[in-house]
Amino acid sequence: MPETMPHPLCPPAPLRLRLDRYHRRTGCATSIRNRIGVDLAGGFYPAPHRYRLYLSAECPDSLRVAITLDLLGLRDSLPTTVLAPDGPEASTALRGYYEATRHRFDGPLTVPALCDHWSGHIVSNHTPDILRDLADHLGPESGGLLPRLRPAALASQIDDLREYLAREMSVSEHHDATSLDRRRKALALLDRRLASGPYIIGTELTAADIDLWVTLVDPRLTDAVRDHERLVAYVRRLHRVPAFRANHTVPVPQGAAAVGRIG
Repeated sequence: MPETMPHPLCPPAPLRLRLDRYHRRTGCATSIRNRIGVDLAGGFYPAPHRYRLYLSAECPDSLRVAITLDLLGLRDSLPTTVLAPDGPEASTALRGYYEATRHRFDGPLTVPALCDHWSGHIVSNHTPDILRDLADHLGPESGGLLPRLRPAALASQIDDLREYLAREMSVSEHHDATSLDRRRKALALLDRRLASGPYIIGTELTAADIDLWVTLVDPRLTDAVRDHERLVAYVRRLHRVPAFRANHTVPVPQGAAAVGRIG
């Protein structure tokens, strides 16, 4: 049977996010790209409870951020608000951050958004930068039981894989033959790469695995993913990790030999 688990990013149906209310993707006209740093003179420096994240339901970028928060044990020190159409107080608060950051702001509310309580400004709504800062500056300083999601030796490979997935695995409403062929080739390459170990880069779980897993569990890719045994095993193995399982409600893919229909 497919595995499903409720999670805090997916409220009950009446509260689910309507995509016409918030923009989920970054890179638009309202892009804000400040960074968390360690220099006290830089303005945005690490401090517990200083920042708040705004996410949205059914948003792949928000799912990436939520998994990262749990893996790094940041839920208590970095509160999170999930925007929903019937939550005007939450959306009003986020709009206040945008208006304080951009004079006469009248654009869409873009999430994920990392906001600063102290200044009332948005630090960033650029997901890759948010994920880097969570791992590099707001996450665990060293060792322990928590993973190092962006070890310095693998940082460039992690970024390269993220760009590769965005370029080769993007799914749009229009499924032309070229894009379908590109995704098939990318899935085959990723499947072969997993033959060398349980993780896509290195010998331990990293941010690259979060990026790949969120890509593979997209319901629009279910049929294509389930034809690759290593990818299916990889998705199901990471789904057993609490941070992945607790933040995902869509059934994970099973191998074509195991089931005739997914969902």
